[in-house]
Amino acid sequence: MHFDDIEYVELFVADVSTASGFYTGNLGFRRVAEGGPETGLSGRRSVLLQQGTLRLLLTQGLEAGDAPSTFVEAHGDGIRDIALRTKDAVAAFGHVTQRGAQPLREPVVGKDGAGRRMLLGTVATVGDLVHSLIESEVAVGAFLPPGLVPCESAVHLDAELFTGLDHLAICLEPGTLDATVRFYEHVFGFRQSHQEVVHTAASGMNSKVVQSLSARICFPLQEPLSKENPGQIGEFLRRHGGPGVQHLALLTADIVGCVRQLQQGLSFLEIPTAYYERLESRLGALSFDMGPLRELGILVDRDEWGTLLQTFTRSAHPRQTLFFEAIQRQEARGFGGANIRALFEAVERDYARVEA
Repeated sequence: MHFDDIEYVELFVADVSTASGFYTGNLGFRRVAEGGPETGLSGRRSVLLQQGTLRLLLTQGLEAGDAPSTFVEAHGDGIRDIALRTKDAVAAFGHVTQRGAQPLREPVVGKDGAGRRMLLGTVATVGDLVHSLIESEVAVGAFLPPGLVPCESAVHLDAELFTGLDHLAICLEPGTLDATVRFYEHVFGFRQSHQEVVHTAASGMNSKVVQSLSARICFPLQEPLSKENPGQIGEFLRRHGGPGVQHLALLTADIVGCVRQLQQGLSFLEIPTAYYERLESRLGALSFDMGPLRELGILVDRDEWGTLLQTFTRSAHPRQTLFFEAIQRQEARGFGGANIRALFEAVERDYARVEA
């Protein structure tokens, strides 16, 4: 059973209008569809955003005690559902539940927001994170969730900052990384592609990456090295109220231009000057201007396939949990292994800055 692509990422939010304004105003997304009780979306209000091939579905509960409201109370605004496209939702649901996924909603035939045939089932995964399994006759990216209708302003002709989603990083409780990797391998047919261990003066983390066979679904999974010194991963778990998605990595074709625009509404993690002083000794001669990278805090790494450039926003979340990565791949297939410690320490400094 293969799951080859992400249909959308759904966030449960306290106020869909405010959240939509953040993503459109600061990250360049555009509204493509919306829905509420007046369109047949009972008890909820949703907005579908798009940029490149990535779709974000923002959903607000309208009643106390409903699923979105309960999630937001526990975690704040955050990612609830990473919806996966499959060619046969019934077979996929049977396959993953037989192999250990907890069933939440069995797939039944229905209609999407445009009245086209669809099936949608849902299973639980890590913490309160779920995967919807979607079967649709339309191409990935053209699916319209039930109860949503297209926005009149859906056409967007301006250049986009991002071309799509690269990966979603998920924080796990200490001691659960290997079991979670086995879960995705056994249940969803993913494979482990990378592994990193990070040590800092005070803490550290284990990280393993699982990917679909198509490599279009990619989850770096990370746990604290120890319960005694859980570091920034443990701090995320505390603030978020358990495991969950820590950051979304968004692909861009021009990271320098992208970051310059993002700086108008977002701030970025600070990278020490010493990082850039050691860069060429670590990677060798670089073929691009280091000035803008140093100025904007953009990290660089190489693997056997190419070069990777990446940088990370500070969290704008009230709990300082969810944040974003801008990433540009020049043929590279890795995840900035040589940069992970710099990122880890930058997030720890940022938590300390907020606490101060």
